[in-house]
Amino acid sequence: MSDQKDLLTTNRKALTVNLDDLKYGTFAEIGAGQEVARHFFQAGGAAGTIAKTISAYDMTFSDAIYGKSPRYVSRERLGLMLEHEFNLLRERLAGQRGDRTSFFAFADTVAAKSFKGNNECHGWMGIRFQTDPDSEPSQIVLHVRMWDKENILQQQALGIVGVNLIYGAFYFRDDLKKMIRSLSDNVGADRIEVDMLKFSGPAFKSVDNRLMSLHLVEYGLTNAVMFGPGGDVLQPSEVLYKKAILVERGSFRPVTHVNVDMLNCACAQFVQEPLVKGKDTIVLMEITMNNLLAGGDLDAHDFLSRVDLLGDIGFNVLISNYSEYYRLTSYFRRYTKEMIGVPMGINNLLEVFNEKYYEHLEGGILEAFGRLFRNAVKLYVYPMHQNAYEHYIAGAQLVSTLPSAQAMPVNAFASAVLITAKNLQVSDHLRNLYAHLLENHYIDCIVGFDRAILDIFSRDVLQRIKKQDPSWERMVPTPVATAIKKRGLFGYTHDVEPDKTTTATAASPLAPTI
Repeated sequence: MSDQKDLLTTNRKALTVNLDDLKYGTFAEIGAGQEVARHFFQAGGAAGTIAKTISAYDMTFSDAIYGKSPRYVSRERLGLMLEHEFNLLRERLAGQRGDRTSFFAFADTVAAKSFKGNNECHGWMGIRFQTDPDSEPSQIVLHVRMWDKENILQQQALGIVGVNLIYGAFYFRDDLKKMIRSLSDNVGADRIEVDMLKFSGPAFKSVDNRLMSLHLVEYGLTNAVMFGPGGDVLQPSEVLYKKAILVERGSFRPVTHVNVDMLNCACAQFVQEPLVKGKDTIVLMEITMNNLLAGGDLDAHDFLSRVDLLGDIGFNVLISNYSEYYRLTSYFRRYTKEMIGVPMGINNLLEVFNEKYYEHLEGGILEAFGRLFRNAVKLYVYPMHQNAYEHYIAGAQLVSTLPSAQAMPVNAFASAVLITAKNLQVSDHLRNLYAHLLENHYIDCIVGFDRAILDIFSRDVLQRIKKQDPSWERMVPTPVATAIKKRGLFGYTHDVEPDKTTTATAASPLAPTI
């Protein structure tokens, strides 16, 4: 939310727009009433802003105006509404006032709480606008979820967010961080969630929408955002709806052979699960905000580097603020009842059994595990060499205690004993709990892994890159090495001829095929 000292009321924002002679446009709203337009009418001076308001509730009328779309509350429907209304506005008024007016079209299509009260409460909202008269339009589109329990409260919240969006598009477009924070002005993130945001057009030609979406999580407007292999910003419900989900959490700084091997092996087991066979499945790589903020302030270049590398090898990426795994799986339950698989290393499994993370829960670790495993969730555990395991449990920094880069081959621990989910030792008072989860296959060992790469750690790879030690290239997938060298990522500074190899795309064989 914007700073309280600078916070304008919703009425004041609407009035400011109404008194701006340059702005003139149309409001088209489907579902939850014409709440946004209502604020502009009530503020006064609306004749200077509003060319038309429309609410085509009836499907036949709506189709006749905007054309058919698969769903009425969808990004496709919103796009049709914005295009139709903006083109109509310019067609009818350009000759009359186009040289002195910046036209805009605001639209939303929303499903608020129904009379029966059993529907998903969400909607799409957007604005297409000119920054100057006769200029090409730019556009902002967002997806919202309403958390109020009553329809009337949801309508009120939508009206406020719509005003915030319009005001932000006009007056905060040169400071998009401020614009994003302002979306929750006078309503709060506890009532409205914005889980997808996209800027386009000439006013935003230098904007990276992935970074803007990350700010939604950073500022508390949502708990997770998603990106496709091509860098597109995705709306989670569209991607996750009724799908079985396999998600690997990591820092991916950078992506290593271990990250890919862990996911591929887990995927091979996951698709053979009786609850997964025949189901649509989605594979995700997930990074937590805690990881991105580990160094203090958010490093935009570092964040985009990680997302780019994961996209280069064909993975969807989820950024969340869910530190605990049970919160992550609960998030997925918004969208699907299908099975959820979580590949992880031994070190992460030990963290799952660390009780300090559950002190805020009345039921402690038992409550956390009840939430985590209650709905077809399984952990697939990747092994670790005993040497590395002993360093980890001793609290040592693994990179600094390993042999030097010059002395250590990639398979330094190839003959070492393996620590797996079956022989892992947890605290004495948790052993029966662990045995229960293992015996009932809530936790399973990953099989088919490449033993020769188990000693690869992202921290070690990163250290070698910074030291200009070329051995790091053997520790990451070829497309990742190519991208790091070509883009100069993670401190890579060798002055070499740019690699002309094309990086992998969504069709890369490194991404699991399911």
